[in-house]
Amino acid sequence: MTLIVTPLADPEPGASSRRLAWLASGAEGAPVGSAFLRLFTREGQEHLAELEIAVHGAERRRGVGTRLLEAAVAAARAAGRRSVLAQAEQGSPADLFLAARGFRPVLALTYARLPLAEADRTTVEALADQTVPGYRLTEWDGTVPEPLAQSYADSRRAMDDMPMDGTDYGTVTWDVGRVVAAAKAVAARGELLHTVAVVAEADGAVVGFSELVVPGDGRGDAQHYGTAVLPEHRGRGLARWMKAASIVRARERHPELAGLLTDTADSNAPMRALNDSLGYRPTHRSVEHQLDL
Repeated sequence: MTLIVTPLADPEPGASSRRLAWLASGAEGAPVGSAFLRLFTREGQEHLAELEIAVHGAERRRGVGTRLLEAAVAAARAAGRRSVLAQAEQGSPADLFLAARGFRPVLALTYARLPLAEADRTTVEALADQTVPGYRLTEWDGTVPEPLAQSYADSRRAMDDMPMDGTDYGTVTWDVGRVVAAAKAVAARGELLHTVAVVAEADGAVVGFSELVVPGDGRGDAQHYGTAVLPEHRGRGLARWMKAASIVRARERHPELAGLLTDTADSNAPMRALNDSLGYRPTHRSVEHQLDL
């Protein structure tokens, strides 16, 4: 088939990345596929790019995906990137496509969903209402309150040892500016970011957090982002406490919300066990693939 691949420009770079895009079209101009390449720009991740390719179902196996991949990989090399990541559902055509073109699997992920109508409300509420000596829960919508901003940014290092297996993900460095920018990005999409955090009574610092992003209309499924506790405060049930409180609050504030979504590395056994105990049910598995340039 006659195929034209047109590079596009994303006019609004994000706080930690910028995107390149390509549109594939047929001889008569009808779009048949697209590709987006996210180039990370923050210190510690300047070596990394993330790729998304979509091809219309009727146009697959005709070279569209290969042409888009070639354009994106060339751009990643030109930008001095060392690694390109791409995710695909396990066993899907995209999974096989990436494996056949030099990508290697580096991380397996399990996706799960908590149907709120079927959740064990009594158990979850009891977990949320518990007390843990030396700690208290706090919460906020959108941007973190200024008195907690610095310790919340500092607490993000709790994600540093999150299992990433063979992924060349680099080091994500958080400061107050990045925390604020992330919250503003969610708000700009018309969604609500709700954060439950654990504060240590000894010094009033945030030592753990659990984030939930809810659709703007309060319907459909909400998405968990990060849930983590600083290493020196683990082993006290704080992550379960926060996530249970997040579930309770979501039900109270958004009665039309259908479910909560989460994804966890298969190698992260503690978090998978926590999700299972709260009633999350696996829906599918995906594989993170990496191309070394």
